[in-house]
Amino acid sequence: MTAHAQETAAEANSASPARAVREDYIIQPLDVLRVQVFQEDDLLREVRVTQGGSVSLPLIGTVSVRNLSVKEAQEKIRELYDRDYLVNPQVNLSVLEYAKRTVNVLGSVNSPGAVLFPQEEGLSLLDAIARAGGFNRFADRRKIRLSRTDSDGRTETFVVDADNLMQSGTNDSWPLQRDDVIFVPERIF
Repeated sequence: MTAHAQETAAEANSASPARAVREDYIIQPLDVLRVQVFQEDDLLREVRVTQGGSVSLPLIGTVSVRNLSVKEAQEKIRELYDRDYLVNPQVNLSVLEYAKRTVNVLGSVNSPGAVLFPQEEGLSLLDAIARAGGFNRFADRRKIRLSRTDSDGRTETFVVDADNLMQSGTNDSWPLQRDDVIFVPERIF
């Protein structure tokens, strides 16, 4: 085994999913979280986030972690335990398993279909189109439709000008969410 291969293998063995997560990662429905409270082994839990964005924990009950980063959720849980149950609790929150997240890219792209998110990262509209093979020669880049359905079942559609995004350098101004649908229409000649 080469020195580089040994280093890579050592890094892979030392990095667990729980350690690899960024504190600014936004928790998603169906992620599996590990909640540890220092010196309180009976409170250790591995919980799956519900579709509604909450987890159930001993003593404090149901806690909404919807749209919170790992760091924010950890602090919220710490505050809830501190409020009535523990003195100065030290809480550690980690992501054990990421929910499978896809968006659909349809219309005038080279490989229409489902695009998988990188597990611990976000995905922008232009990145998703690139993963779908990019625009085909008939694409109308100025009238891309992004449809998003919220947890209450309401669908909202946005019209995005990709040429403007590329010129302004604001690629990440349209971060995608799980199950978003991107439709690239055909140009009218």
